[in-house]
Amino acid sequence: MKSEDLQITTFEGGYTVTVVGRANFDYAVPLRELSGKLTPDNWLQIDLENCETMDSTFMGVLTMLALKMRKSGQKVMLLGAGEHLQKLLRDLGVAKLFNFVSEKSSDNESGDTVSAGGRADMLTTAETVAEAHRALVGADRANEEKFKQVIEFADQDVERLKRQQ
Repeated sequence: MKSEDLQITTFEGGYTVTVVGRANFDYAVPLRELSGKLTPDNWLQIDLENCETMDSTFMGVLTMLALKMRKSGQKVMLLGAGEHLQKLLRDLGVAKLFNFVSEKSSDNESGDTVSAGGRADMLTTAETVAEAHRALVGADRANEEKFKQVIEFADQDVERLKRQQ
């Protein structure tokens, strides 16, 4: 991932995340960190117009964000998500958590944008992988069998990496 492939723009009242290329676990850590910043009054939109595909870790973090927003009665808006991306989310049973919007809103023109790229440390990445897949299972129990081993391996990595510190 190049640093410009994931941009987080802060506006008064919310955030726009722009995703370019193949969204994978490298993109997940900054979004997990964004989850910690969200308040009940925030809105969140994710621009997927230039996103080619998503892995399960990225979709799990999207699910984490959506579940957090749902607690305050809101949905994450996914902008420009093509049929392929929508199908990936439907196949995991989490598409219902999002509002799919085909056109970008131009209401929020000015904000502070930061590149969210760069590699996270191995422990943070392993924790994010485990948490993201748990979110997918929590959102749809049909995902439990699909991601059981991923969660187990990520948990083992977390424990191993903690012992090494």
